[in-house]
Amino acid sequence: MQRRRPWGRTSSWTSRRTAGRTAKGVAAAVLLAVVGGPALPVAAAGAVSGSPAGMWRVDGYGTVLSVERGRLLEYQVTSVSCLKGESAGRSGGASHAPRYLTADGDAFTVRSGPRPDRASMRVDGSPNDRALRRIAALPVSCARETPAGPVAAFDVLWQTFEENYPFFAAKGIDWDAVRDRYRPRIHAGTTDAELFAVFREMLSPLHDAHVALLAGGTGVFAQSRPGTVIPGQALEDRIKAYVQERDLDGRPLREFGRGRIGYADLPGGRGYLRLSAFSGFTQANTFAANSAELDRALDAILTPARTARLKGLIIDLRINGGGSDSLGLRLAARLTDRPHFAYAKRARNDPSDPSRFTRPQPVYVQPAAGRSRFAGPVTVLTGGTTFSAGETFTQALIERPGLTVRIGEPTQGVFSDTLERRLPGGWTVLLPNEEFLTRSGHTFDGPGIPPHLSEPVFTDEEFARHLDSAFDRAVEVLRERR
Repeated sequence: MQRRRPWGRTSSWTSRRTAGRTAKGVAAAVLLAVVGGPALPVAAAGAVSGSPAGMWRVDGYGTVLSVERGRLLEYQVTSVSCLKGESAGRSGGASHAPRYLTADGDAFTVRSGPRPDRASMRVDGSPNDRALRRIAALPVSCARETPAGPVAAFDVLWQTFEENYPFFAAKGIDWDAVRDRYRPRIHAGTTDAELFAVFREMLSPLHDAHVALLAGGTGVFAQSRPGTVIPGQALEDRIKAYVQERDLDGRPLREFGRGRIGYADLPGGRGYLRLSAFSGFTQANTFAANSAELDRALDAILTPARTARLKGLIIDLRINGGGSDSLGLRLAARLTDRPHFAYAKRARNDPSDPSRFTRPQPVYVQPAAGRSRFAGPVTVLTGGTTFSAGETFTQALIERPGLTVRIGEPTQGVFSDTLERRLPGGWTVLLPNEEFLTRSGHTFDGPGIPPHLSEPVFTDEEFARHLDSAFDRAVEVLRERR
């Protein structure tokens, strides 16, 4: 269905943002507006009854679900294709809200709605639901076999973007012209290498880090915004060593979550919290396991004694590959004593009109109940290697009560979960179909979230001069808040 990927995540049930399984949709319950200003609309909740068995179309996402006899099967549909996606088996839950589990560990719940023709689905790790509408039968495209071969693969890829991708206008891309230019080059004898090269040429101008082509042994195509790089282990190791040597005077971070969470006390009663992802905290890498490990880390870091004396906190997301939005919200919940607006989500839901979306679903940060929290001054370090869930976490702090200052460079600019779509022949394409909105309806897709204070982030000049200007500026900002 859809996942959130940091680099590398994959699978279709969620919009996987990273190896931490997650997804998003249409809220099943009314979210309470807790801060001032014009509230975004949200559908009202109602009583549920009966079993959600039957055939369902997901509002947006190009997906139909078949729920029967303890099994759930996904169909990935466009006007020219219908390909079977993943399947899941019943793993518990009530009759009106059965839970399902896929072979790779994604867990989710399908919940009956207030009417027999309405239901919702929530993937573990997602901050919201997807709305389901009952249909009588599979779409017509599912009644015929999708052709095989290079031409069919081209048509399905092009149509998948045509019906789901929301950002052609913002990126100045004429997708019809792309089809007219490239389709005449594809024929029954087109080799895998030739087809991959064509797809690469088609997708490169999008400069979208949530677009990828997984072509088996032929290759993988993925790219970041121009002037940035995709974070990987080599970069992570280099930067972590540099931070410990330069910023922490050679002191090692106290690490959690398989090294993806690190903390150090700084002179003057301040703290430094570094996260390289919002996923992969455990070997199992399920949302439940990652949540438990994040809670364990934050309990050890934000102790009552430390939060009582802490004068400010630096949160370093400059190398962050993304992951689960809900884990980001879980961290945000430890940084406030008052509820506040995080963002609103919507998905493109009209195959013929890229300006039409599902109703925005507001998401709020709620203070973590029963756990120690820090509501004091916070500085957030960001850069072009702040991806995906690292960005939604940053966005979730925009309306945080109290001082919250962003320092560094703009984030990568990819917020949506990634739809994972199969192509005839076995390849997979990934693409975004959602927007994350501010209270005023603004989206940061493309350019990313800008800093309040601009500083270079891990440039060659910074390394050559043994500098970390963003870190030093954060220390300065917090020192001024004594």
